Formats: sequence, structure tokens, C-alpha cells
Amino acid sequence: MNISATQVKELRDKTGAPMMDCKAALTEAKGDLEQAVVVLRKKGVATAAKKASRATSEGSVASYIHAGGKIGVLVEVNCESDFVARTEDFQSLLHDLAMHIAASDPKYIRKEDVTAQDFEREKDIYRSQAATTGKPPAVVEKIVEGKMSKFYEEVCLYEQPFIKEQTISVSQLIASKIGKLGENISVRRFARFKVGDTSWSIAASKQAEEKAE
Repeated sequence: MNISATQVKELRDKTGAPMMDCKAALTEAKGDLEQAVVVLRKKGVATAAKKASRATSEGSVASYIHAGGKIGVLVEVNCESDFVARTEDFQSLLHDLAMHIAASDPKYIRKEDVTAQDFEREKDIYRSQAATTGKPPAVVEKIVEGKMSKFYEEVCLYEQPFIKEQTISVSQLIASKIGKLGENISVRRFARFKVGDTSWSIAASKQAEEKAE
């Protein structure tokens, strides 16, 4: 079918994806804009998976101060080249991630970063809660699995819904930037401080630290 330049521009404005990718996505989606967005997101995730093993030794650090100086965030995001690190798209991602961390207060970066102690504690709590329902053990385990998925969504940066667009996760946001910029991108570490709160957050990615070694 014929895809107009107006349609392509609208999709590009919405997603930031390259023009040719937008046209291909619209063609695949038969002109449906929302479906084309889905196509681009899936492509971004696939591209991110292919690039996940590539080293990210460059990047940048961003800060974000919120609520009249009551909350502050520092975050380091890595990429493959200094050129990409200086692009507007990468700097915009940095800002969005710092703002998201300020608002959502994650405790970890990825699911893999959750400590064994925290994992077992939460799982035991959910298993005890589910056991009181009197349901069969197999059903109890499924309930626990569902609650653990929700736990990850609450405490892991990559699993959280992105505050500016709740229909996508932070990992999908990063994947879309990987697809657009053509380089692997990863959050290495962050720190979040809130005035008067002794339970401040600081987290580092095990994956990034292992690659650095």
C-alpha cells in the first residue's frame, strides 16, 4: 500500500525512529500508526538483544534535582562511542532516566542485580501469604511467581513503567534508543538522595561491572 510522507513524519515524530524504518513499519502495519509503533518497539528490542554483548566503555553522567532541591539523582549511562554519548538523543535519554529515578525510586538496575537475600525474603513473604488461601501447592507457586514479577516491576529500574509513557518499560525505552543510535546502551549505576530520608538508594549493575573486569 502507499504510505504518505505525512504518515512517515507523524510516526517519526512519535518515536524518533529513522525515516526508512518508519516507512517499513507503516507498510508492515498496513498504515496503522499505533501498530507501526508496536512494530518499531519490537524491532528495537530485537536490535538491543543483538547488541547486548558489545562493550560500553563510553557514556556520560547526568544529574537531576527535583521538588525544590529535596530529591537529587546522579546516573551513569554507558554507550560504545563518545560520538553517540554527545548526541542529543543520548543526552535526552540521560535526562529522562535521571528524572525517572527521582520519581520512581528504584533499588536495583536489573532483575539480575537483586541480591539473593532480598529475593529469598520477598519470595518467602509471598509464599506465606499465598499459603493462607488454602490453594494447592502448584497454584501457590504460580501466585508467588506473579507477585515476584510485580516486585521486580516495583524495585528494578529496567522493569518499571517509564514515567513519561506508562505503556512502555524503561528497558523498552533504552531498546528504542539502541535501535535508533545503533550502539549498545546500558545503565551502569545511579544514586538517589532525598532530604531527611536515611534510606537513600545507590545501585550498580552487576552486568556492567563484570564486563569491566
